[in-house]
Amino acid sequence: MREKNLKVQNIVATTSLETNISLSKLAKTQPNTEYNPETFPGLVLRIKEPKSAVLVFSSGKLVCTGVKSVAQVRDVVNQVIKQLKKIGVKVTIIPKITVQNIVASGEIKLNLNLNLLSLELENTEYEPEQFPGLVYKLIEPPATFLLFSNGKLVCTGTKNKEQLEYSMKQLDDNIKRAIKAIKDKNLIEENIF
Repeated sequence: MREKNLKVQNIVATTSLETNISLSKLAKTQPNTEYNPETFPGLVLRIKEPKSAVLVFSSGKLVCTGVKSVAQVRDVVNQVIKQLKKIGVKVTIIPKITVQNIVASGEIKLNLNLNLLSLELENTEYEPEQFPGLVYKLIEPPATFLLFSNGKLVCTGTKNKEQLEYSMKQLDDNIKRAIKAIKDKNLIEENIF
């Protein structure tokens, strides 16, 4: 298949600062926060550059979203630590960052017949009346693809670059096999895919 042009759109990562944090104090002193303990136990801390949001919990656990690289996650965590120092929170460890999910978009530069692919590929959901994309799930690594008829795609569920690349290779191989099987069954003419 052709070039995929993958681009990471979002990384969700977690870490623990291994110290308690007064969320009410953080909310009162930092203007870039949202804190409603009646509706959610965490505080949302917005970072301007790189643009991201961090869920901060009183246990010291952080969930970072909106960044596009692990280096940006580290930068954001360091900015959070600086803001916490302003309210007297001492972080004495170097936080270990764990990527939980990578969301990437791309395209396979091929028009796809989603009706036929949904019949040929396993682990798919396709209900065009509700959503225009085909949902295709890989088991290992656990990745989920949204495939669109124009060849554009979104991949979610991988935790590192290797898993993302391996998932894309599996997608590529599985679509090739499906197209061959569909053509072998004479379900479509040669030039439709």
